[in-house]
Amino acid sequence: MTTRPVRKPFAASFLPLSLAVSVVAGAGLVASGGTAAATGTVPGPRTAATGGALQWGDCPASVKPAEGQRCARLSVPLDHADPTGPRVELAVSRLAAGRPGVRRGTLLVIPGGPGSPGLQRLAQKGPALAEETGGAYDLVAFDPRGVGGSAKARCGLAEEDRWMVTLRSWPAADGSIGANADRARRVADACARNGGAMLRSLTTADEVRDMELLRQALGEEKLSAWANSYGTYVAARYAQEHPGRTDRWVLDSSADPDPRRVAHGWLADMAKGADDRFPDFAAWAAHPDRDAEGLRLADRPADVRTLVLGLAARLDREPRATAVPGAPLTGAAFRQALQSALYSDAAFPAFARLAGQALDPAAVPVLPPELSGAMPDEAAAVTVAVVCNDVDWPRSVPGYARAVAADRARHPLTGGMPANVTPCAFWKGGAVEKPVRLTGNGPSDILMIQNLRDPSTPHSSALKMREALGPRARMVSVDRGGHGSYLVAAGGTGNACGDRTVTRFLLTGERPATDVLCR
Repeated sequence: MTTRPVRKPFAASFLPLSLAVSVVAGAGLVASGGTAAATGTVPGPRTAATGGALQWGDCPASVKPAEGQRCARLSVPLDHADPTGPRVELAVSRLAAGRPGVRRGTLLVIPGGPGSPGLQRLAQKGPALAEETGGAYDLVAFDPRGVGGSAKARCGLAEEDRWMVTLRSWPAADGSIGANADRARRVADACARNGGAMLRSLTTADEVRDMELLRQALGEEKLSAWANSYGTYVAARYAQEHPGRTDRWVLDSSADPDPRRVAHGWLADMAKGADDRFPDFAAWAAHPDRDAEGLRLADRPADVRTLVLGLAARLDREPRATAVPGAPLTGAAFRQALQSALYSDAAFPAFARLAGQALDPAAVPVLPPELSGAMPDEAAAVTVAVVCNDVDWPRSVPGYARAVAADRARHPLTGGMPANVTPCAFWKGGAVEKPVRLTGNGPSDILMIQNLRDPSTPHSSALKMREALGPRARMVSVDRGGHGSYLVAAGGTGNACGDRTVTRFLLTGERPATDVLCR
């Protein structure tokens, strides 16, 4: 196992790691003084990450497990630099190979986020993946620390700071960011005050270390993987640090891994991603087929853009009451609903319906689910912590104000949010470790797949990942829009050409000789 420097503490006033937490049997971690700092909620027997077999049992009903899906728990160090110190538990799940006679290994399903649960992704995508790969793999996933059934961290954030439209820093209607800066500072202070050692352990580096202990616990010499979105960065980091442990490695929807831009750059890229993707929605919303559905917004795609931008500006001035008390449809909420809708063609009708309701003075707009309530505190904590712990962010509020003004002019669809200040600007202790520069050193066993018009991880950013991986990788570009490319049958947004290429690689190891485009 790799070694690393001792973590930087939150601040001098915080207790040393060894004194800040203590283990309570069956209850995860609690901070000194009795304040909850972490919880592990997956039932079943413990197993040490020492190569011993995981003990599989029933999955919690909250996972909505697929048929045959089993769950276990994995014990890992809270701080990998102190392997004999306090430990936390991770939720692990498996769909066993459907054809043991032709089983070729374990394929790890790595979720995105940060903050997406692996067990639910396996429940949702596993059956289709098993069918696509002919039952040749044990499919395994885990909830990263801080997520789902794994040990949790908490920041103790006020409810108003846990709504998506406030946790994401949407500027005020006039473009000012004073309120954003105040909230970002408040969130960072709360996380520093309440998060403790558990919150500081929420890093990509520790997720990679946890993955390696999972490999050992599974008794596998090598792993294959299908990683999505933020998970591609986790997978690429693992491939760099454990090149001899990777078998067939698929990165689906990658971002720029430049250590100077990780996290901060990923957020900024969403502005370009929205611009790349919006024409797909505009063409859909202007198509005559929408007339019969009552969802046609304009006669021409260019007019759809004009309508959406005009409606956002009107809602900036005059927010509309919705069916959710205390949650008006503001310009920021409307832009956030658009950003979410761009992830999948299947979400287009709901956004078009919301736009129609906002245009109708007699209608009561219905907010999408992600804007209809506050996130749980632990979900907000992991969403913030990983990106703030991974890399140092700029600290100058005036610098953010200038960046927002420029971004609003260049990318009006996203209203300056991707360039705005976040809690990371005020994060106590800064990055936990120095970011890693990815290289092409290692076996040539990586296949990337990427939509040309991705609203979250733009194709131009994926090309940066491709460049970093060099001879280790090949890249399949898919002429489609949306976030996530592989497995149409599992609710993805890819196409048959892309699916065939990835499936062939997973089953035979064969990749294209050069990077290819799937029309």
